[in-house]
Amino acid sequence: MNTQFKKGALELCVLAMIKRKNMYGYEIVQNISNSIDVNEGTIYPILRRLTKDGYFDTYMVASNEGPARKYYEITDIGNEYFETQKEEWYNFIKIVDYIIADEEK
Repeated sequence: MNTQFKKGALELCVLAMIKRKNMYGYEIVQNISNSIDVNEGTIYPILRRLTKDGYFDTYMVASNEGPARKYYEITDIGNEYFETQKEEWYNFIKIVDYIIADEEK
């Protein structure tokens, strides 16, 4: 997949994952990478920025498989931001589809 396409969509994908259920970082990476080729180095900066901007809260949960895990939970303003971004995304893809759909225009 084109890297530039991915860059624009990953933040929205991360928001959607956390909106569905609270997750820890590696779990988010694994879930997204089932559909899009990503790695931790791409996702963790997005998580840090969204948390810093107040869209996520975090909390720690003990793990049986090593150190405690930091879980991400979407905030009320995170939900509002997600809905706005989702609407913008759908508007954007409609415009792009319109432009590229009929080459005879």
